[in-house]
Amino acid sequence: MENKILQDLANDWLIETTIDSIQEKYEKDELTAKQLVLMYLHRISNFDSELKSIIEVNPDALQIAMMLDAERKEIGPRGPLHGIPVLLKDNLDTNDKMHTSAGSLALADSYAPEDSYVAYLLREAGAIILGKTNMTEWANFMTEGMPSGYSSRGGQTLNPYGPGKFDVGGSSAGSGSAIAANFAVVAVGTETSGSILSPSSQNSLVGIKPTVGLVSRAGIIPIAHTQDTAGPMARTVKDAVYLLSVISEVDERDPITYTSRTLHPTDFTKYLDVNGLKGARIGIAREVYFDYLSEDKRAVMDNAVKKLEELGATVVETVQIPSSKNKWSYDVLTYEFKVDLNNYLRKLDPSVKVRNLADLIKFNKENDEKMLKYGQIILEKAEKTSGTLTEKEYLAALENDHYHSTENGIDSVLKEHALDAIVFPNNIGAGIPAKAGYPSITVPAGYTPEGEPVGITFTGTAFSETLLIKLAYSFEQGTNYRIPPKL
Repeated sequence: MENKILQDLANDWLIETTIDSIQEKYEKDELTAKQLVLMYLHRISNFDSELKSIIEVNPDALQIAMMLDAERKEIGPRGPLHGIPVLLKDNLDTNDKMHTSAGSLALADSYAPEDSYVAYLLREAGAIILGKTNMTEWANFMTEGMPSGYSSRGGQTLNPYGPGKFDVGGSSAGSGSAIAANFAVVAVGTETSGSILSPSSQNSLVGIKPTVGLVSRAGIIPIAHTQDTAGPMARTVKDAVYLLSVISEVDERDPITYTSRTLHPTDFTKYLDVNGLKGARIGIAREVYFDYLSEDKRAVMDNAVKKLEELGATVVETVQIPSSKNKWSYDVLTYEFKVDLNNYLRKLDPSVKVRNLADLIKFNKENDEKMLKYGQIILEKAEKTSGTLTEKEYLAALENDHYHSTENGIDSVLKEHALDAIVFPNNIGAGIPAKAGYPSITVPAGYTPEGEPVGITFTGTAFSETLLIKLAYSFEQGTNYRIPPKL
């Protein structure tokens, strides 16, 4: 950078800066939002050519920052996110000069007709939407064997802790890689089953997968309405909670959000309790879930469990989820995908030629060299469904998933052992709360000897975010495991 002051800030202060630290500099007139955006763009230009975490930068970001700087001087800040750069996964609609494509070249020229409700709330809070992040194409619901973080439009996103060495996690891979590498303060990811928790744990981040219904899904390219949700990804629990507080609102376009109306308006920062683990009862889901861990990762998790006890929690070892050994299917997703995607595509501008799932499959076949590097088995399977959600297989799977993830799953264990939360390693076990629509928060738990990040994930019952935030914040503040990657 030519500006020596910004260069010094970018090389030191910016690396792990937080929302509070930024706001403090704003208040002291030591920094402007315009300068902050310039520093982030500089980092992106220097480091993202290898990581490929950013699929598109907002051409208006600097002008928006200048507008917010002027507003701050005239009438003061709107709130904690005023002038804060945020990245959005490439499946969240933004009615601006950026595209929304789910990582697919099929939608590379598609402009959203209106903001997603999440984007709208961020703008209202004074956040700067800095750009869109790359993602596993169609949120990893396109085919089998596609690497996490790969898309035909954005290429292969890499993990900054070990580019090409460690899995970047999916499907919010770009959001995970970008925030770990500090290309913005916070990002929004989406999850259907593990897609916030996975890249967050793999990139040593905090990821909050909210209860389905806490955050509006309106204007988000879907997989399945039963399980889809957006959520924050950040380097600290507090920054993730700032973001969650803004994007959690009732939205008339998404009726499920009315189930969370008793929580609003909610300032989730009130639940940041450094002593939140004292007296808490935490169950450890070892059986099945810890079996997937390597010896090194198991050692990290065993140490994290000890830390829970040191921080005042009562640890209930080896709790067994009754349905943990069930043979789960993704039939619910297969059947809902066609209905939900067709509904999204039909609302796009007429210039977009892909109007339904059948059109997408055809487009991919006609451009197979670019589009079908890994095939489209899942898309084709979904297209074979009726699109009416009347199939016996779908309805049976829906009931099965719900019962075995809630009453015969998470709620059963919480009740049996009088637990506040269940702990899983990384995103292993994400499938059960995903099917239940229940919340989880993952926090950095350490690193293997090779330097691969490991996360500890707290899971609870519906709308238990306030409790999970206490637990996650207490663990984070009592350990401070996160270290930035060396770029």
